[in-house]
Amino acid sequence: MLAISEFSAAARLGLKGVLCDIDDTLSTDGRLTARAYGAMERLRARGLLVVPVTGRPAGWCDHIARMWPVDAVVGENGAFYFRYDDKARRMHRRYHQPPDVLAANRVKLRAVGARILAAVPGAAISADQAYREADIAIDFCEDVAALERSDIDRIVAIMHDEGLTAKVSSIHVNGWIGDYDKLTMTRHLFTEQFATDLDEAKERFVFVGDSPNDQPMFEYFPHAVGVANLMRFADQLTTPPAYITAGEAGDGFAELVDLLLNPDE
Repeated sequence: MLAISEFSAAARLGLKGVLCDIDDTLSTDGRLTARAYGAMERLRARGLLVVPVTGRPAGWCDHIARMWPVDAVVGENGAFYFRYDDKARRMHRRYHQPPDVLAANRVKLRAVGARILAAVPGAAISADQAYREADIAIDFCEDVAALERSDIDRIVAIMHDEGLTAKVSSIHVNGWIGDYDKLTMTRHLFTEQFATDLDEAKERFVFVGDSPNDQPMFEYFPHAVGVANLMRFADQLTTPPAYITAGEAGDGFAELVDLLLNPDE
């Protein structure tokens, strides 16, 4: 990974937007700082698209799409996207799976969650689970005492044994039924809502993230960026981003935005 200062001015001049994770990328110690929120506002004021791509639940994403300075949001690790049309006052929602499949899957996910709690002392169902539609999130450090790496590996193994896709974020292990991920739904979003083929335009966008579940995005986007706290997962990365910030979490995101909005520096 190169220092973010190595991101060339020529590459930055042609950028059309920024996609970003939320937890420990935009947020810092569980809070969205004024500096990070202001950085999103500055991007939009400059005419760049802003799209959070997160593991957070549908309930949060409805709020984010309506209230934050963003153009859309991809949630639950690619289960859906939401885009709010301010002029029409209409929310566009697109799910990877139909309602009947989602309902059936939730029954299975509850059973898997119960198995994990019985097998891994100290793990908990995430506090935001009530607002999820397509996955289960197991908390290993957000609202519980931090679990050991072996415990996290055990959670992942149980999910795999039950036929789930499992991804580790900085705070949760997310599990779902299906072969989609953050990148799958991001591509649908850009095709359907922004008339953009990402395969042809991916060099015009930056993705910034902080954890192993961002690796499909790191691999896909030539100008992918990790905030400095990504280094905590260095031994788990098979596809790191091209660049790394000096600052951690929200400060690292704002550092990137400062650079992007001053392309001649």
